[in-house]
Amino acid sequence: MSVNATSPVSPDTLDETLHQDRILILDFGSQVTQLIARRVRESGVYCEIWPYTATAERIQGFSPRGIILSGGPRSVNDPDAPRIPAEVFDLGVPVLGICYGQQAMCKQLGGQVEGGDHREFGRAFVDIVEDCSLFRGAWSRGGREQVWMSHGDRVVELPPGFRTVAVSEGAPFAVIADEGRRLYGVQFHPEVVHTPHGAALLKNFTHDVAGCSGGWTMAGFRDMEIARIREQVGTGRVICGLSGGVDSSVAAVLIHEAIGDQLTCIFVDHGMLRAGEADEVIRTFQGRFNIQLVHRDASDLFLAALDGVTDPEIKRKTIGRLFVEVFEEEATKLGGAQFLAQGTLYPDVIESVSFTGGPSVTIKSHHNVGGLPERMNMKLVEPLRELFKDEVRDLGRELDIPESIVGRHPFPGPGLAIRIPGAITVEKLDLLRKVDTVFLEEIRAAGLYDAIWQAFAVLLPVRTVGVMGDGRTYDQACALRAVTSTDGMTADVYPFDMSFLTRVAGRIVNEVRGINRVTYDITSKPPGTIEWE
Repeated sequence: MSVNATSPVSPDTLDETLHQDRILILDFGSQVTQLIARRVRESGVYCEIWPYTATAERIQGFSPRGIILSGGPRSVNDPDAPRIPAEVFDLGVPVLGICYGQQAMCKQLGGQVEGGDHREFGRAFVDIVEDCSLFRGAWSRGGREQVWMSHGDRVVELPPGFRTVAVSEGAPFAVIADEGRRLYGVQFHPEVVHTPHGAALLKNFTHDVAGCSGGWTMAGFRDMEIARIREQVGTGRVICGLSGGVDSSVAAVLIHEAIGDQLTCIFVDHGMLRAGEADEVIRTFQGRFNIQLVHRDASDLFLAALDGVTDPEIKRKTIGRLFVEVFEEEATKLGGAQFLAQGTLYPDVIESVSFTGGPSVTIKSHHNVGGLPERMNMKLVEPLRELFKDEVRDLGRELDIPESIVGRHPFPGPGLAIRIPGAITVEKLDLLRKVDTVFLEEIRAAGLYDAIWQAFAVLLPVRTVGVMGDGRTYDQACALRAVTSTDGMTADVYPFDMSFLTRVAGRIVNEVRGINRVTYDITSKPPGTIEWE
C-alpha cells in the first residue's frame, strides 16, 4: 500500500496493519535488553520495551501476542528484587523468561532459585535432552549447542507443570518449558551473537508459539509515518537540525516526502567535520532532494570558544551549548515554524523512560551534544522514535538516500574535537582530516568499508622523533582504529593484515606533512558501552 498527497488512508488504519502482531519485552535492567528487541524486529515482528513496573492496565491495553522477560543484574532472592507483574501470567499469552526473567518466573510460580558457586559467565554449552517448541529447525534432541551465559543464581527446583529440555554444566535447568501454558525459560542469552542459534529460538517463540505473522517492514513503516506526519503537522512549518548523519538525514527526507516545502533544514557547520562533509550535505539535500536548507558556517565561533580547552567533557558541553545557540538563532530568523524535527531513535526513548520516567528533550542532530531550550516552545516531530539504528538505515534505503550517507560509519556529534586529545587548533584539525581521509580511502579501495562498523583516526597528544630521508623530524603521532560490530554494544578489533596497515602507514607518513608515526589501536569494546568516542 502506498500513500500520496491525496491518499485518504489514515495513519490509524496503517498502524493497525503494521502493529497487529506485537511482542512486549519487560525490562529488568539487562545491559543487552535492546538486543532482544532488535532480534524480534529482525524477524518481522513489532515489539516494544517497557520497564518491569508497567501497570496491569497498560500491559493489557497493549494486547501483546507474547511477552519476553529480560535479564537483569539483581538476585531474585533479594528482599526488594524486581518482580514480574502477576497479571502477565493471567493474560493467557506465551511468556519467555531470559536469565533473570527465567529465575523470576520460576520463583514466583513455585520453584526455587539459589546462589552459590555455580556461576557461568561467557561461552558455555547446553545439551538438549527433550524436544521443545523453541527448538524447531534450530536445535535437535541429543545435540549440544553453544550459548552465552551470564548468571550467578540458578534454578534448582522447577515450578509445577514445567519440564527440563536442556541442561548445562552450571545450570541443570538451562531451558525449561510448560507447553500447556506456553511458558518458557532459558538461563542463557539468546539475543547475543555469541549464541549462534539464539535468533532462531526467539523467532520460534514469536512466530510458532505466539503466532505472529512477521508483517513489520520498512516499506509499511514509511507509509504509516508519512500519514502520521501529515496528520500531526497539517499546514504548519517544520524546522529540522541536519548534520548529514544517518538519523537526521533519514528524518529530514521522510518529513520532506510527507510535507514538501513546509520543511526547512538548518545545517550548523561547527568546523570539526570530516573532509568534504559540508559540501556533501549541501549537494545531497539541496541538489538531490530539493530540500530547503540553511547552511550556517559557524566554525570560527566554535574554534574560538574551544581555544585552549583540553577537558573532553568541557569540549562536548561547549560544542553542545554553541550548537543550540546557533541553531536557535537561525530558527528565529526563519520565524513562523511550529514544529521541531528530531532524529530521536527507539534506544533514546528506552533510555529516557525505562527507569527514570522522564521524557528526553535532547536535540539529536549532533549526537546528544545539546538540549532543546524550553523557550523555543515548539512541538516535536520524531518520525524515527520507533526504530533502531539498523532499521533507520533500511528506511533510508527505502527513501533512496545515497549509500554514502545511509551506510556511513557512526560519527560523534562533537566531530573531530574528541578525536584530538588536548587543545584543538586549525592545524590539528587539518592534519587529522588528511589522516582520516587516507585511512578511509584505503579501506574503501580494499572493499572493507561495509565489513567494518566504525573506523577512524585519532591525533595523539604526543610528538615523536623520527628519521625521514637524511634528516630528523619531530612531528605528531596518530592512531588508527577499526572495529566490527553487529549491534553497536560490543565490538572486536578488525583484523587487518600487515600489508594493509603497512600501505596505510606509508601513505600517511608520505602524504601528510606533520605526521611521522602511525599506530594501530587494538582495544576491543566491552559489553554495555554504547559509544567509542
